[in-house]
Amino acid sequence: MKKDHNPIRKYFPVFVLPTLLCFFMFFAVPFLMGIGLSFTKFTTITDITDFVGFKNYVRAFTADNEFVHALGFTSLFTIVSIVTVNVFALALALLLTKGIKGTNFFRSVFFMPNLIGGIVLGYIWNLLINGVLLHYFGEDISFKTQYGFFGLVILTNWQLIGYMMVIYIAGLQNIPTDVLEAAEIDGSSPLRTLFTIKIPMVMPSITICMFLTLSNSFKMFDQNLALTAGAPEKTTEMLALNIYQTFYNRNASWHGVAQAKAVIFFIIVAVIAFLQLKLTNSKEIEQ
Repeated sequence: MKKDHNPIRKYFPVFVLPTLLCFFMFFAVPFLMGIGLSFTKFTTITDITDFVGFKNYVRAFTADNEFVHALGFTSLFTIVSIVTVNVFALALALLLTKGIKGTNFFRSVFFMPNLIGGIVLGYIWNLLINGVLLHYFGEDISFKTQYGFFGLVILTNWQLIGYMMVIYIAGLQNIPTDVLEAAEIDGSSPLRTLFTIKIPMVMPSITICMFLTLSNSFKMFDQNLALTAGAPEKTTEMLALNIYQTFYNRNASWHGVAQAKAVIFFIIVAVIAFLQLKLTNSKEIEQ
């Protein structure tokens, strides 16, 4: 038999094994254990007191209105964030691919907020927003739900726009110049060129950016905790923070409910992300 001298194929199992072990130990196994615990009443993972079936799932929606409200609040926040982040990011990308002076400097400046940790970012914007609100209205961000909502939207835009902008720039730079030149010779206006050539040809970038914005917005936790902590009266509490508060700030009888909420949370994010990818991928195929 002919021996395989391809070093990549030969040593592939050696290099992939540590990653697979970490994946199973720190993701797959805890995930499966979490699904199992969501059907039980427990205090710790080694102290399961009773099997309750779907009661935890029912309690998640019926015990109080907090989880349902968090779901609605998170959904609205995610929709607004997807639109605003991607519109502004694409606009900046279009501006910074026109060869203006200092382009590289502006790209770096817009990207930098993405490097700041979520907790630090939340506290910074908490101070900034409270400073403005106290100066002009004599109120802080915890006074009204609207303040917290738009504060989270502003924070998310400030953090994510630069990162998405880089992806859009890469997509725009891959558009063949002869196509753009042909459109210009044919007398196509800049607006028509944008909607008939540039946007259709950067659909792969749009798919990636929408997916990243959706997943980051739906799973947001640390920024929500630092900026509003759910105030006022948990009306700005998002899903991840609601699950955390259910598990750690209530008695042990709620642990199974929190775990059920986490499973529901995973299913919602997975389904929405799958539908979004399928929709935007279909647009790529059409092009």
